Amino acid sequence: MTPTYAEREDQATSTRWALAGLAVSMLLASLGISIASVALPTLAQAFGASFQAVQWIVLAYLLAVTTLIVSAGRLGDLLGHRRVLLAGLAIFTAASVFCALSSSLTMLIAARALQGLGAAILMALTLALVRETVPRERTGSAMGLLGTMSAVGTALGPSLGGLLIAGPGWRAIFFVMVPLGAMGFLLAWRGLPATRHAPRRNRAGFDARGTLLLGLTLAAYALAMTVGRGHFGGLNAALLAAAVFGAGLFVLAEARAASPLVRPAMLRDPALSASLAMNALVATVMAVTLVVGPFYLSRALGLDAVHVGAVLSVGPVVSALSGIPAGRLVDRLGAWSMVVAGLLLMVAGTVALSMLPAIFGLAGYIAALAVLAPGYQLFLAGNNTAVMADVVQEQRGVISGLLSLSRNLGFVTGASVMGAVFAAAVGTSDVAAAAPDAVAFGLRIAFAVAAGLIAIALVLAIIGRVGARPATAAPGS
Repeated sequence: MTPTYAEREDQATSTRWALAGLAVSMLLASLGISIASVALPTLAQAFGASFQAVQWIVLAYLLAVTTLIVSAGRLGDLLGHRRVLLAGLAIFTAASVFCALSSSLTMLIAARALQGLGAAILMALTLALVRETVPRERTGSAMGLLGTMSAVGTALGPSLGGLLIAGPGWRAIFFVMVPLGAMGFLLAWRGLPATRHAPRRNRAGFDARGTLLLGLTLAAYALAMTVGRGHFGGLNAALLAAAVFGAGLFVLAEARAASPLVRPAMLRDPALSASLAMNALVATVMAVTLVVGPFYLSRALGLDAVHVGAVLSVGPVVSALSGIPAGRLVDRLGAWSMVVAGLLLMVAGTVALSMLPAIFGLAGYIAALAVLAPGYQLFLAGNNTAVMADVVQEQRGVISGLLSLSRNLGFVTGASVMGAVFAAAVGTSDVAAAAPDAVAFGLRIAFAVAAGLIAIALVLAIIGRVGARPATAAPGS
């Protein structure tokens, strides 16, 4: 039966409410990391702690997100995506209150880990719920909106955090997320459709052993990439070896599990594997702008902290402005063609970052960022749409979680490995004291390597497209 005009209007209104709830969820997860980073010096002073100690305010959040994101997606598949997302919003909001009321550094770090659990749920399930709320022909636009909100959170965090710290104080940076969380909860409650799932007796069980193994493996890898303040020592090597060993155990456990957390057949799908690898490579490259940019702008160009912050905001602002147009292009021209177009733009942007600053200085740096950022959003919208397009409902949460995980691992790896590449090119581990010419040379080398990584991603896009088979497709799709 053809729906009436009133029914179509009701459905459109419900879709708008749902998208608004998903957009706020993505904003919160992004804001949770960016707004806290700017407060670390203030928090070190407030608690009388060392910089290494207060870094755990950020690390606790990142570790919780990284280790729990796939499991959060799987829980959504088992219990209902809407129900688990609402729980995630409630956890994130309550944890924000605990952060703001913390009376000690230990309490704040614990509250940040709880906030990271909420963020893991938000990041894992927003992409999955797009397929349940938006018509197929508008999926790209919805993905573009989520990309925009993620960029807005990244761009807004440092400036908003700075204003709140200068005004009400550091507790306000956590209190400000409470009304946002409540608003996201109400929007999602109002707009998201109830998830239909199998009767309890027919549902797959939760893979507790696989969840524990994956969490420990990811925690070991994330710590290997972050401890040591950029110096790879014995502890880093031991953690990396533990991560490799854990990954092997996880693969063996999943092959034998009755209801595996990640089905081995998923990762044998060339299209999905290529998408995850591309996602990680692209995130690795985007991390270079965060690691290299501040040193280049301050040491090579001699900008003060205020102007460095302003220039660093160019990338997130351009990303925010280009996210929705990128999604519309995906709907109009196709997901995979926009993946390739986005990667080509990113190659151009990284090559430009390697060359233009040496010729035009600050203007060349900004111009290159203005090419790189839209390419990133075009890739993100296209890749997310391509991966989620034909996934059955029972697997959407875990695959959405894998997408978010690959991006997080790329950022963690990029900050560590590409930071080491930059330092090696500069010729000293103390980059903050290096000569301006050496820092400028390090920039050229770092982004030349980044361009090579994006070229590899382009090859993977072609291989994944040629070898694609519907391993995750719904029957009859």
